[in-house]
Amino acid sequence: MSVARVSIQTNDFDLSQEVAALRDGDKRVGAVCSFVGTVRDRNDGSSVSSMELEHYPGMTEKAIEAMIDEAHRRFDILGARVIHRVGLLQPPDQIMMVAVVSAHRGQSFEACEFLMDYLKTQAPFWKKEQTPEGARWVDARVADDAALARWGISAPNA
Repeated sequence: MSVARVSIQTNDFDLSQEVAALRDGDKRVGAVCSFVGTVRDRNDGSSVSSMELEHYPGMTEKAIEAMIDEAHRRFDILGARVIHRVGLLQPPDQIMMVAVVSAHRGQSFEACEFLMDYLKTQAPFWKKEQTPEGARWVDARVADDAALARWGISAPNA
């Protein structure tokens, strides 16, 4: 069974089901690495009651597909899956996940971290937080650009 590499969705996901589908009986898989991001109740010193995520349909999926292609070029991985939610979310809702399978753990860890660094800076998502002071857009962080630069990629935030 072939699983989509990228899903942009409003509904929640089950990490164990996603990993099982990614592995799908492939006996070459010796390592699985995953990351799940969740909505925090605080950011930049303010409490956060909700976060609204927007994207550009079609463009977002294409950008993430290109990221996965690049991970395949750089690392000896067997597969990767990225899910990113959009819409209105509250703490502690799951926002996104990255899962990578490979024969060996090192490649899975590196590819997962690479994809996360790439997603934080290059995936076209817009995030708006609701705080006691009102709504605010979440700006890109210099630290995210620095994380991407360690992979030899110098690109401004999307």
